[in-house]
Amino acid sequence: MTIAVIDYDMGNLKSVSKALEHLGASVIVTRDVEQIRKASKVVLPGVGAFALCMENLKKYGLIDVIRESLKSGKPFLGICLGFQLLFEESEEFGVHAGLGFFKGRVKKFPANFHEKNLKIPHMGWNQISVQQETPYLKKVPEGSSVYFVHSYYVEPHDKSIIATTTDYGFEFCSSVSQGKIFACQFHPEKSQQIGLLILENFVSL
Repeated sequence: MTIAVIDYDMGNLKSVSKALEHLGASVIVTRDVEQIRKASKVVLPGVGAFALCMENLKKYGLIDVIRESLKSGKPFLGICLGFQLLFEESEEFGVHAGLGFFKGRVKKFPANFHEKNLKIPHMGWNQISVQQETPYLKKVPEGSSVYFVHSYYVEPHDKSIIATTTDYGFEFCSSVSQGKIFACQFHPEKSQQIGLLILENFVSL
């Protein structure tokens, strides 16, 4: 039972892999397609610009194996930009195509946030409101606080995949779940006990 954390030069790889190892998981940080394909679970992390992330996934030949993993039924965890990349497109610095597994768009927080004394990026602790039952959120209390760092948010077409929402000027989708796929805007690896609980739920699937 091995978890592959995909390395495409854009992820918070060390903290994600260390958190999973702390929970007793066998982890490989890799961009080797066959290792990813053979892994029992897959993590797609990500920090940085959407377009550059997609470029790197193409450069390392990872797009097909990520799509295979998403369709395979194996547990799959997307974190931060690894969540946003699962959608059709992002409006970050122009319009850029994503992996298109889920229908929907990555959008920038409204420019008038300063009028509400809200800063962009949305950074720090904020609460999640659970919208659907998913094994990833087992034993996670309603209103738990998790850690965010982002300037863009996801707007899924299919509202039934929304697992949690978060209020920052308005209610936005902070995670999605479908089958054994879970992807979140927040960073579970930086979210202390609640984050470890989400990662433990992933490891135990």
